[in-house]
Amino acid sequence: MKKPAIIIVILLTVLGLGFGAYFIYHQLKTNSISLTADDQIDITPQQIRSIRDIGEWEFLSISDEQMVDTVRRGIFIDDQLVRIYYGTLRLGIDMQQLREDAITTHGDTLLMVLPPVKLLDDHFIDEASTRSFISKGSWDTSVREALFYKAQQQMIEQCMTPQNMQRAREIAEEQVGNMLRSMGFKQIKITFER
Repeated sequence: MKKPAIIIVILLTVLGLGFGAYFIYHQLKTNSISLTADDQIDITPQQIRSIRDIGEWEFLSISDEQMVDTVRRGIFIDDQLVRIYYGTLRLGIDMQQLREDAITTHGDTLLMVLPPVKLLDDHFIDEASTRSFISKGSWDTSVREALFYKAQQQMIEQCMTPQNMQRAREIAEEQVGNMLRSMGFKQIKITFER
């Protein structure tokens, strides 16, 4: 190759590199990149569906026994029936009852309103464990049913105290909070429907 041709190739290469450098400099000068933090969090419909799919969630179970009796006065002798009932009352929430607007966000905080804590099952008496303590005379099924419902009401009064309801709410806050944290939410505030 001739000397003038080599000089032309070198000049064209230098000019090409110069124009390329100028173009890159100009692009970097006019375009800027900025990073901003978005503290807003979002919960997806899939996450809400999976929370609802939990269904009934037990937070506190209370075992109880009640002695219930009835007496029928007779002319010469009284008939008496004394039965002992055993039951386990389960307090919790039904996540299927979670309202559509129960989960909202405010900045970086997830706000959740849970359904109220309630008795999850009305059939909490273990009828197989029920024992007759005293049984004098003959008793029809209506009397036994009346004793059963009386025992049921006594267990509800005995176990569904404000203290037990509050304890179940505290456990619910802790366990639901742990679940939400495992889903990636950091700031959580949980309340209950009234």
